[in-house]
Amino acid sequence: MAIPPIAPYDLPSRDEVSADRVDWTLDSSRCALLIHDMQKYFIDAYAPGTEPISSVLANIAAIRDACTRAGIPVIYTMQPGDQHPSRRGILADFWGVGMTTGRDTEVVEELEPRRSDIQVTKWRYSAFQRTDLRQLLGHFGRDQLIVTGVYAHMGCMLSASEAFMSDVAPFMVVDATADFTRDEHVMALEYVAKRAGVVPTTADVVAAIEATAAEERRTA
Repeated sequence: MAIPPIAPYDLPSRDEVSADRVDWTLDSSRCALLIHDMQKYFIDAYAPGTEPISSVLANIAAIRDACTRAGIPVIYTMQPGDQHPSRRGILADFWGVGMTTGRDTEVVEELEPRRSDIQVTKWRYSAFQRTDLRQLLGHFGRDQLIVTGVYAHMGCMLSASEAFMSDVAPFMVVDATADFTRDEHVMALEYVAKRAGVVPTTADVVAAIEATAAEERRTA
């Protein structure tokens, strides 16, 4: 029941997804970055150097760099290896025993966590389930969450939705998320745009971070 190979596909463009229902503006003083499940176990399903993962890796890196420059918290979710059956639970009925401790659990080299980054141990699709993510956001005074990573229609979409249900505004990035298929990717973006948040591009996110960070410096 391991993750099957993922066939290459072109990333969706923003104009393929419904317009956002809300006009939220990303603010560098209010947001945190979620880098969701970018572990080798999950990324190995993609053929190296192909789309969508090639562009997604570069886009997440660009967003992370912008966040680091602006002092925005960067949070990784990382599933543990060799999970005890009591921890794995019924997830095993869908995906088997999961990853083993070691290489499987490592974040891909392009996004290796830095010393200042935060790592959250994750147990279910949503990054909020059985974790302290909500408490971390409160500690940093953050009520916006930039969602990047894999897989768009599973953990990313559900994390965005649960953020919304916790009064944290999610910004799920069109071209900094990847999925099993293009159709599932579009479906996830469509759901968030219509029901839970906004779906900006990487360029939108970086521009908003840089603009608001510059404004903060100007008025400080």
